[in-house]
Amino acid sequence: MRRIATALIVLVVLGHLAFMVIEMLFWDHPFGRRLFGMTPEQSAASAVLAFNQGLYNGFLAAGLAWGLWRDRLDLKVFFLACVIVAGIVGGLTAKPSIVLSQALPAALALAAVLAARRRT
Repeated sequence: MRRIATALIVLVVLGHLAFMVIEMLFWDHPFGRRLFGMTPEQSAASAVLAFNQGLYNGFLAAGLAWGLWRDRLDLKVFFLACVIVAGIVGGLTAKPSIVLSQALPAALALAAVLAARRRT
């Protein structure tokens, strides 16, 4: 179960690194507009906000990577909980599918982390 938990956290980290790159570097480019279904005017108007959001996603990825590197349960639980809350808020305020793409993977990883803890 520990390997499954680690693999799920790695997937969450990679996902948030991808979000970071897209939001910080490709938001106001054809790829970002196509991915998020925006017009050039929409992406230009929200580019600064997306850049900031990308930075936060990078912090979440860094925190989870730190938890893996140090093998710290408290860090893993804290940062996975942050991702879950961010995913739920994003789903309620921006786009419902964010719950599936962000909160669900983190919730599965958190469940695996807690299950692995019980078995040791």
